[in-house]
Amino acid sequence: MPNNDLLILFTGIPLLCFLVLLPLNIPWSQISVMWLGVVHFLACLSPQLGSVVYHLFMNHEGGEPIYKTLLTLDMCGICMINTLDYRCSRALPIVYSTLLCYPFTRTVALLIYILLSSYAIYCAITARSRVRRLRSFAWQALFRFSFFLLRWIGVGGGSPTSLRHFLTMDALAVLGGVINITRIPERFRPGLFDYWCNSHQIMHVLVVVSIMYLHWGVLDDLLWINTYHCPSD
Repeated sequence: MPNNDLLILFTGIPLLCFLVLLPLNIPWSQISVMWLGVVHFLACLSPQLGSVVYHLFMNHEGGEPIYKTLLTLDMCGICMINTLDYRCSRALPIVYSTLLCYPFTRTVALLIYILLSSYAIYCAITARSRVRRLRSFAWQALFRFSFFLLRWIGVGGGSPTSLRHFLTMDALAVLGGVINITRIPERFRPGLFDYWCNSHQIMHVLVVVSIMYLHWGVLDDLLWINTYHCPSD
């Protein structure tokens, strides 16, 4: 079986599982801000969908223009999860819950993050190397980390149990990116990992696990929003 066929399985099976199981696992009746739940669902699907389309058609003989279009779809999926939630669904629910009691600051922060995300996707699809493509999301990561810091010191809101899920999610996502660009383990044994356990497959597995941690963290925040009451001035 060609390696690309394996990659389609690595991305296609999680896509089907997320498509069917995520809506059933989200307690819609207990969510007061419904659009955050919808955004979270779409963000969890987007990276898998982009990767499936990319790997499914990457052997197309249309040349560089077709390849660049497919790569753009894949990068859009990655950026969606980083933008819509946190890496990826990723940040909008996190920003919203962290600044729940500061409506004006929350709105400004959401707009800034959307602008950063738009710039990040432009940099990602125009990058000429994997390292530069990974660096394209650095400002997003720093922005999100600042909100993690707010939660850590007790200034920002959010569920007490969600932060560890988000930190685990980001650590797995970064680890997957580093493994992918450093080509571990195949760089040490060329040819041995052409079909199984190569860096690209490991990266996809880590992305799926990171999305699961993201999902658990966002669910904690969405339920927290529904029960938390901001202190009156």
